[in-house]
Amino acid sequence: MNHSHIENFVRDIPDFPKKGVLFKDITPLLANAEASQAMLEELLAPLKNIKIDKVAAIESRGFFFGILIAQALGVGFIPIRKPGKLPAETITESYSLEYGSSNLEIHTDAILPGEKVLLHDDVLATGGTAFAATRLIERLGGEVVQCAFLMELSFLNGREKLHKYQINSILNY
Repeated sequence: MNHSHIENFVRDIPDFPKKGVLFKDITPLLANAEASQAMLEELLAPLKNIKIDKVAAIESRGFFFGILIAQALGVGFIPIRKPGKLPAETITESYSLEYGSSNLEIHTDAILPGEKVLLHDDVLATGGTAFAATRLIERLGGEVVQCAFLMELSFLNGREKLHKYQINSILNY
């Protein structure tokens, strides 16, 4: 299955979560085993020659493929979550996104200094969320080796915020 076939499993939902936003819904992709496997293979392909110690993914849609990537690579998985969701000691980073602002947290013991980390999320939009996650990883001493996304909304220029990182986005809108 190629990019154009995978793209058939992403549907547009207008005015979600608020008026004027065109939401890219991946639930049809998740519901189709062949499409999900094709997406996973696309995400894994550029990682063959990269040393990765951990995969960190951003709540909540980043978890779907983040854990699959970690399992396929045989490495640990790190959840990056919204405030108050992680039970042990955390550090926090603030960020803004196209329809508001929020914070992200990571456990302080999730990443060891020098560990090479793949950051994953479902979508690269303005880049604020992913940039906050890279800051959390780096504050713990981790090295972000790639930022991987199912899709990129290139008209929002999120790539600019992540200019110092290698970026892999499978679908571009």
